[in-house]
Amino acid sequence: MIEVNDKLPSVQFQFFDTNEVKTVTTEDLFAGQKVVLFAVPDAFTPTCSESHLPGYVVNFDKIKAKGVDKVICLSVNDAFVMSSWGKAHNAEHLLMLADGGADFTKAIGLEAETGIFGGIRSRRYAMIVEDGIVTQLNVEEPKEFAVSDAESILALL
Repeated sequence: MIEVNDKLPSVQFQFFDTNEVKTVTTEDLFAGQKVVLFAVPDAFTPTCSESHLPGYVVNFDKIKAKGVDKVICLSVNDAFVMSSWGKAHNAEHLLMLADGGADFTKAIGLEAETGIFGGIRSRRYAMIVEDGIVTQLNVEEPKEFAVSDAESILALL
């Protein structure tokens, strides 16, 4: 599993922008920037939709005020699902990032076999990344939501 002071692996992600799916790399997203990245097991699921994503939407301005360049929500879903989920929760100011094949999630060792959620998904976590290096990492225990919420990350900034 990835740890504090590790460099993020180089992979490709997708996101929906205006009328098309765009592909970006780890380097595109993190080079020279301070980023808060949080990951959820699946879009449109109860804890993710009722607590995790909304916390970052509500605290977005406070997080940005701490010198953060971007806030990214990542899930092992496709770019269309992530876009729709973001719109449904007024999260257009966050980057709703798709790790459709779980390439990033597997590369950092935070994948989980979920069964009912469609197989391999991400564990729930949040990290602070500076210029591609993990400076803070809060990984949830299975079925928990206590350390990856926006308030916990805000306290670390």
